[in-house]
Amino acid sequence: METTELPDKALDTTAEHPWPVRHLSRKIADYVAKMPPVWVEGQVLNLKRWNQMVFLTLRDTDVDMSLGVTLSTAMIDGAATKIEEGSHVVVHARPEFWLKNGSLRMRGDELRPVGVGELLARIEHLRGVLAAEGLFDLDRKTPLPFLPTLVGLVCAQQGDAEHDVVTNARARWPEVAFEIRRVTVQGARAVPEVTAAIAELDADPRVDVIVVARGGGSFEDLLAFSNETLVRAAAACRTPLVSAIGHEKDAPLLDLVADLRASTPTDAGKRIVPDVTEERARLAQARTRIRTAVTHLVERERTLVNALRSRPVLAAPETLVTERAEDLARWRVSAGRALVTALERAGSDVVRLAAQVRALSPQATLDRGYAVVQVAAGTVVRAPDEVREGDPLRVRVARGEFAATRIR
Repeated sequence: METTELPDKALDTTAEHPWPVRHLSRKIADYVAKMPPVWVEGQVLNLKRWNQMVFLTLRDTDVDMSLGVTLSTAMIDGAATKIEEGSHVVVHARPEFWLKNGSLRMRGDELRPVGVGELLARIEHLRGVLAAEGLFDLDRKTPLPFLPTLVGLVCAQQGDAEHDVVTNARARWPEVAFEIRRVTVQGARAVPEVTAAIAELDADPRVDVIVVARGGGSFEDLLAFSNETLVRAAAACRTPLVSAIGHEKDAPLLDLVADLRASTPTDAGKRIVPDVTEERARLAQARTRIRTAVTHLVERERTLVNALRSRPVLAAPETLVTERAEDLARWRVSAGRALVTALERAGSDVVRLAAQVRALSPQATLDRGYAVVQVAAGTVVRAPDEVREGDPLRVRVARGEFAATRIR
């Protein structure tokens, strides 16, 4: 029901006095019409021609967002390079609100394709920024585990990358298991889906290594893997990450931040697990080397023991006791002879000394008839004046002694 008077402002509307849809649409169209034109960049999708107009969707290359754009066919046909699905362009356009269906589109008046050279320059600039932050430094890279029990694989929903990684890995180590996340690997949804898959696998404690694989493609197809958001997500990943995006000539920034760059998905399948055949051969070689080393050691020790046993001290150990017994007997005989000789010599000395003692003894003098006169105190009398008349004396002769008194 149409009213004659409508509220001037949106704040004045009520349930009893609302705005009709057409009135609100005109308000929005007037507001949008006041917006100035803007240069906007994106990737071309849903390119359609109708009469002299071109309708396309311009989508963001980082997130899943898009805008409709209307252009004249002359802008598309007059572009420096061919504009087709997937082309990167910059459009000068003004927002336009379509009253009939209430949609917002951009009406463009100028279009410029973004060339490969400019995209490369942007990637090089981002490479310099990330390198300055140290995201490509070798000391940040984590070595892959020798034998992962579970491999996380981020790959396309359809394609050969999954087959190449899984088949080659299991050909080398049949027991390896995979946790696979199939995502969009090009286009608007590539960056958020790949980023989310990496984060999900990194959060799983069972996953030992993550492989991001894609089987190559054009430069534009691989732009998502040089996206700053995705590259920083890979740099923040704590699980060792392998980049297997393209071929040798392809070099997205993800290769530089990954812990290991594989040239192809096939190469990634070969490098994430060891070759069971090679490991068995190495094990056999190691066992042979150990057996040889132990055999040589035993033979060397056996030779040493035989050499020690052949020595006299071990061949006839009683020789030590026999030789010492003979030495002891010889020393006893020598000691006996030395003792007899010493006693005989000492006996001769005693006889000689006894003769000398007897010759020099006062007894010998007494035996010749001499006597020794002593006073009562025992002093030997050597002169007559040493004794007075009447003093008692003691006279000692060869066979005894007797008392005497001096008379005068």
